[in-house]
Amino acid sequence: MASPDDNLPSRLARERPPPPSKAEVDEFYQNARLSLPTPLRLPLASVLSFLAGFTLGTAQGGKAAGLRFRAEHAHKLPTSVRGWYLYHKSKNYHMAYGGILEGIKMGGKVSFWTTAMFAIEEMFDSYRGTADLFNTVTSCVTVAGGFSLWNRFSLPMTARTTKAALVAGIVYGGLQDLVGIARGRPIGYVDWIKGRLGSPRQEQRRSQ
Repeated sequence: MASPDDNLPSRLARERPPPPSKAEVDEFYQNARLSLPTPLRLPLASVLSFLAGFTLGTAQGGKAAGLRFRAEHAHKLPTSVRGWYLYHKSKNYHMAYGGILEGIKMGGKVSFWTTAMFAIEEMFDSYRGTADLFNTVTSCVTVAGGFSLWNRFSLPMTARTTKAALVAGIVYGGLQDLVGIARGRPIGYVDWIKGRLGSPRQEQRRSQ
């Protein structure tokens, strides 16, 4: 007589939900922002923002390290060809090391704040049940406020940072909505406007 444990694999196989169909997968991608679902969009944004910050930080850090090296060794410049060779070799090493170190720091900072913006945007999308321009603007302004508070900006600097985040949110969110409309993704305020404009026409058709 077979024990209940012998039928456990077959029972689990029967209880396992069926894989999604191609139509469901296509709809899942179509309803996502920029046709990129959140599990794909968040890591991609983190990696790309880190690379952008790393590139800028490496250039800035390498230049600063080179200037610092020249200032520290201005009083003992070499006098021979071999001395100049070792001088430039050491300078290039300090520039590379300083650039990579600053690149990692800046890349981490840019990636953190960018990921926070996308995560807050997704949180508002889930809370409101729609992905549109207003959620993007709210997430950008929220991150700008947190960034200003973390860096202890003055009130005028905080206002300028918030204004820049507002403009960036409107532009980026508007572009996402335009792409979504072109691909047939439902946009909350667009559907509301269509409903408001379409209701008088429907009433006129019914009266006729």
